[in-house]
Amino acid sequence: VAGCCAKTTTAPLDRVKILLQAHNHHYKHLGVFSTLRAVPKKEGYLGLYKGNGAMMIRIFPYGAIQFMAFDQYKKVIKKQLGISGHVHRLMAGSMAGITAVICTYPLDMVRVRLAFQVKGEHKYMGIIHAFKMIYTKEGGFSGFYRGLMPTVVGMAPYAGFSFFTFGTLKSIGLAQAPNLLGRPSLDNPDVLVLKTHVNLLCGGIAGAIAQTISYPLDVTRRRMQLGAVLPDSEKCLTMVQTLKYVYQQHGIRRGLYRGLSLNYIRCIPSQAVAFTTYELMKQFLHLN
Repeated sequence: VAGCCAKTTTAPLDRVKILLQAHNHHYKHLGVFSTLRAVPKKEGYLGLYKGNGAMMIRIFPYGAIQFMAFDQYKKVIKKQLGISGHVHRLMAGSMAGITAVICTYPLDMVRVRLAFQVKGEHKYMGIIHAFKMIYTKEGGFSGFYRGLMPTVVGMAPYAGFSFFTFGTLKSIGLAQAPNLLGRPSLDNPDVLVLKTHVNLLCGGIAGAIAQTISYPLDVTRRRMQLGAVLPDSEKCLTMVQTLKYVYQQHGIRRGLYRGLSLNYIRCIPSQAVAFTTYELMKQFLHLN
C-alpha cells in the first residue's frame, strides 16, 4: 500500500522522466516543465499516467517484498553477524532493494516500454501484449532482464541509503527531541513514532540523498530496458558500454544526470509518502 500510494502520487513525473532519459524524439528538445505541458496536449491528461497500470501491478509486490525483506535482513544481520548501529540499516536496505528488484524486474521492463510509447505510434497494445512481444521478439525470458545489472548495482546504494538515512534520522530525532518530533503510536502508546510532517521530511531527505548517489545507473538501466525501441540500441548492450555511450554523446549534465531535477521533484515526495504511509499502515495493522 505504501508503494502504490507513493508511485501514484508521482506517476506523471515518472512518465516524463522516462521520455527525457531516453531522448524520445517527440519530446527530446523540451525540458521538464515544457514536457509536462506538452504530453497532455499531444496525448490527453491520461497520457501522464501511461504505464501506471503496469506500475501498480509491479509496485504492490515490489513494495511488499522490499519493506518485509528490510525488516527480516535487519534481524538476520544483527543476530547472525552481530552488526548493529547504523551500518546494519545500510546493509539490510541494499539487500532488500536488490531482492525486490530481481523478483519484479519483468514488470518494470513492461512498464517502461508502455510509458515510452507516444499516442499514434503504439507498438504494444497493453501489459499482456507487451509481455508476449518481448518474449517472442527479444530472446524469451532473457529479454525481460535487459538492464538488470545496472539496476542491481544502482539499487544497492539507492535502497541502502534510502532506508539508512530515514532510519538514522528517525532514531536521532526520537532520541534527541522526543517531545518536539515524536508522539505515541496509535496502536501501542509505549512506542514513540515520528509526527506525520516530520516523517514526510525525513522520507524526502532520504529520497534526495539516495537518488543523487545512484542516478547515472538509473539512466543506464532505462536505456538498456528500452533496447530495441531506441535507434542506438546496439551501442547500449552492456552496462559499461551504455555508461560510456551516454557520457560520450551527451556528457554528464545532459546525459548521465539528465532529468535529475525532475527526479528530485518526483522522488522526494515519493519517498516521503512511501515511508509515511508505511509507518501509518504499521500502526493501523497493529505491528508496533
